[in-house]
Amino acid sequence: MSNQRVVITGIGAISALGAGAGHNFEQALRGRSGIGMLELAGGRQRAGLPAAQIRYPLPELIKASEQALFDRNALLGWSAASEALQQSGIVPGDDLSADSGVFWGTGMGGATTVEAGYVDLFVEGKSRVRPMSVVAGMNNAAAAQIALRCQFKGTVNNYSSACVSSAQAIGEAYRHIHHGYAERVLAGGSEALLSYGVVSAWDALRVLAPANADDAARSCRPFSAGRSGLVLGEGAAAVMLESLESAHRRGATILAELVGYGASNDATHITKPDVEGQQRAMTMALRQARLDPSAIGYINAHGAGTAAGDLVETQSIRGVFGAAADKVMVSSTKSVHGHTLGAAGALEFVLTVQALTSGSIPPTAFLDQADPECDLDYVPLEARHGRVLQAAMSNSFAFGGSNVSLIVQRY
Repeated sequence: MSNQRVVITGIGAISALGAGAGHNFEQALRGRSGIGMLELAGGRQRAGLPAAQIRYPLPELIKASEQALFDRNALLGWSAASEALQQSGIVPGDDLSADSGVFWGTGMGGATTVEAGYVDLFVEGKSRVRPMSVVAGMNNAAAAQIALRCQFKGTVNNYSSACVSSAQAIGEAYRHIHHGYAERVLAGGSEALLSYGVVSAWDALRVLAPANADDAARSCRPFSAGRSGLVLGEGAAAVMLESLESAHRRGATILAELVGYGASNDATHITKPDVEGQQRAMTMALRQARLDPSAIGYINAHGAGTAAGDLVETQSIRGVFGAAADKVMVSSTKSVHGHTLGAAGALEFVLTVQALTSGSIPPTAFLDQADPECDLDYVPLEARHGRVLQAAMSNSFAFGGSNVSLIVQRY
């Protein structure tokens, strides 16, 4: 069977804003930043860098005896995935499992486990690393652990495409269901990259924002005249995608319908964003959704806070939306939850779904001094409520030249 409609029956999220999709959305609406000064475990620190760090204990969802199997990346992943699973009403191990899959995204995978192994060998002089290092550190560890705990026996795919990883996982899961390969897919992504080595590598690229002198929480300022780079964050988010028929059969509550997915590659530069590449992704998503640009009421922008990236995204939205560009509300929630790399697309998509269903639009926090060249309606400082939206878009763009746009529509 093909051309199935794809709906969302569960969402989950965890980030520096807190645990739970609803809590993340409330904090984003209030413009409450989860960004502070980076504090790394152990004696090695990168002084002066802000980060969107989870500073509270993670939900206790696994046994103490299983801890060695889990990198922090997989712990975050299961936290978000289990929330989406629970909301959907699917019970692990029921008769739906053979037609259920997991599509997951991560940029760095089990980076903290890999780094800990190198520290053990090269710094501490040990002759061996922890026994479960491969199982915890492999890039598909989160996807595998989620599938195992959900007892989902269909296709399990892992996507690692830098900052579009989880958006691509959601988009490919949409296609998988749309074309009849599965009835349901738990899709999303996770990232736990705040280790000395990984942060040092990003710092060497000179794309990270320095800490705001007055308040570290204000360090990420997308689309503002004073923006100075991205702020790394950790987190995870998940959506339960199902065929409309499956959701109806189960009597599930349908939150929204995923109607468009566009994916493109710039093929121009490994780090520099490209207007035409981004436009191809957005245009493809609109075409698949069979929507005119004017039907999109809100865009959750990639908006990482870099000088080049925010300007290019502004230009690409103008190019695709034409006259409708001045009417669409656009915001970057990275201003409060940071750039969660492989988890960013899923986290921002979950926030987009909640904006669509609630009619409340999260602001671009700290946008008190606009860049004249970034001239769209970036919903500065204050959330907007009572907006009836037909459809909304979430954009993710990545190093390597990958671009993904997702469109969700009111069901």
